[in-house]
Amino acid sequence: MDPVAALNEIAFWLEREQAPGFKVQAFRRAAIAVGALDGEDVVRRARDGRLKSVKGVGGRSYEVVRQAVDGQVPDYLAALRERGAGSLASGGEELRALLRGDLHSHSEESDGTVPIEVMVDAARVLGREYQALTDHSPSLTIANGLSSERLEKELERVDEINGRYDDFRLLKGIEVDILEDGTLDQTPEMLGKLDVVVASVHSKLRSPREVMTERMLGGIRDPHTNVLGHCTGRLVQGTRGTRPQSEFDAERVFQACVDHDVAVEINSRPERQDPPDDLLRLAVEMGCLFSIDTDAHAPGQLAFLDYGAERAAANGVPADRIVTTWPVDRLLEWTSRKR
Repeated sequence: MDPVAALNEIAFWLEREQAPGFKVQAFRRAAIAVGALDGEDVVRRARDGRLKSVKGVGGRSYEVVRQAVDGQVPDYLAALRERGAGSLASGGEELRALLRGDLHSHSEESDGTVPIEVMVDAARVLGREYQALTDHSPSLTIANGLSSERLEKELERVDEINGRYDDFRLLKGIEVDILEDGTLDQTPEMLGKLDVVVASVHSKLRSPREVMTERMLGGIRDPHTNVLGHCTGRLVQGTRGTRPQSEFDAERVFQACVDHDVAVEINSRPERQDPPDDLLRLAVEMGCLFSIDTDAHAPGQLAFLDYGAERAAANGVPADRIVTTWPVDRLLEWTSRKR
């Protein structure tokens, strides 16, 4: 098999099972190093051992390439495929089968780990009909948020990518910060050019309850907002440690989502599990729409939809109120009708 494809697929499976980042990146660096060489040169260097001296190629990645150029599925890749054959979650399989897409993901243009095209390749392999590219907005400098000018260029790339496929749509999107005054961190002109707007709070998460409530209500009321992202901002596990959920008036926030036709995100990242089960059940009772999203920052994380589907099913979220079960034409009619 193609050695570069083998190395990238290994990175995908490692990300999916939440392996340490350094381990994932070792294979991505090896894929870049091997991809920079002529194909016949790769074969020669792999067979005579010179590939070991190429910067970025380690012992394990060399063995992968060596087996790949000999026409084998590398042993390491075969083992990962076997481990990853089933769902990541222990429930929600029926709901997961209904999901057509994902409205929240990042590329290396902001704080993701890979180019847009690599995320697209993974989304297509996973059977997505559509995937929203939602890199961050300018004020989130720690995540390399996109200025209007950079976002404009990204949208041109999305058009180019969509020209390659008849069976997949990369949606133009943004994860836009809800600023402290409740406004959105991008110009109305740019927001109007997008297919999907996910609005999230990323700063001052320990603000007083009333302050946070008014801030969130401002973002929800903006006619460009389609999805309220990771509403509590909590972290329950992972390398960043834990973080308590923000305090806000959930009934007022979810009622505003109903009134302004904004979906509540069910964030599938294992470290977020946001909203918590009690708030998720409240949003169901109040009649909210939902979007099950991965918030993926790497290709393997796109598989995290399994976790979101499991939590949605366990908390009684009706499938017909999950916008990511909708065909892309219906979804886009919904996202655009307020603007």
